[in-house]
Amino acid sequence: MIITVASGKGGTGKTLVATNLALSLKNQVGVQFLDCDVEEPNAHIFLKPVIERQETVSIPIPQVDEARCTFCGKCSEACTFNAIAVLKNRVLVFPELCHGCGVCSYICPEDAISEVERELGVAEVGYSGEVGFVQGRLTIGLAVAPPVIRRVKGHIDPKRVAIVDVCPGTSCPMVEAVRGSDFCLLVTEPTPFGLNDLALAVEVTRKLDIPCGVVINRAGVGDNKVEEYCLKEGIPILLQIPLDIQIAQLYSKGIPLVEGMPEWRDAFIALFQGIMQVSTGGSIR
Repeated sequence: MIITVASGKGGTGKTLVATNLALSLKNQVGVQFLDCDVEEPNAHIFLKPVIERQETVSIPIPQVDEARCTFCGKCSEACTFNAIAVLKNRVLVFPELCHGCGVCSYICPEDAISEVERELGVAEVGYSGEVGFVQGRLTIGLAVAPPVIRRVKGHIDPKRVAIVDVCPGTSCPMVEAVRGSDFCLLVTEPTPFGLNDLALAVEVTRKLDIPCGVVINRAGVGDNKVEEYCLKEGIPILLQIPLDIQIAQLYSKGIPLVEGMPEWRDAFIALFQGIMQVSTGGSIR
C-alpha cells in the first residue's frame, strides 16, 4: 500500500505525521519511508537513516548543431516549456526550463538536435532501523523536481507499506508525488490559510481519483471551519494533534513524537487503521 502525506501549504506538520506514522508501524508491518520533498528533505533529521548508496538523477537536454540547423523553428513551436528559442540565425537553449521530454530532437527535420545529460540531483537509499529509507535531493537552484521524485518513487517496495512525504503545495511536484498512491493523508491546520490550501489539495486528490483523509495539526487554535468543511465534503478527520509546547520542543530537537511521548504511538496506529478502513470503502464517523 502507498500512503502519501501531503499538504496544501508548508509548515502544517506533514513530516511530523509521516515520520511518526512510519515509526509507529515498524513493529506492525513492513514499512518503507520515501522523502519526496526533494527541494528541502528533512525526514532524515528524525529517522536518522544510514545511507547505503546514492544515485545521480539527470535528464536529457537539447544540444543544437547549428551547422545542420535551418532555423525553421519547429523545435521551438513544439516545446511546451519554452526551453528552446529559434532566432534568425541562432538557437537559444534554456536548460533550466527543459523537462527532458525529447520532443525537440524528435521533431527536428534536419536531425540537428542531439541530447546531453544534465544532472538534477540525487536519490539516496538506505534504512532507519527496520524502516526502509529513500530520499531525493534536488540540486540547489534548479526547479525541475518531478524527475527526482520519479526516481525516489521508483524504489517503492510493493511488499511494504510505503509512506511518502510529499512536497507542500499543489503544483507539479506535489501531483507527481501523489500520483499512483492508494491513499492521500492531508495535513492541515485550523486557520483560514489552512482551510484554503486544504481545499486546493482535496481538489487535486479528486482529480487523481485518490481517496483522502485529514489530519488537523495544532488543533485548538483558529476556528472550526476546517471541521465544517470536512463534514460538508464527506472527508474523514482521522487524527487531531493539539497545539502543545512539548510536541514543539521535541520537534525542534529532532526527536520523533512517538519516542518523546510514547503514548502517541497508539494514536498513529489508529490513524493507519482509519486509513485502511477508508481506502477499502469503509467510513469513519
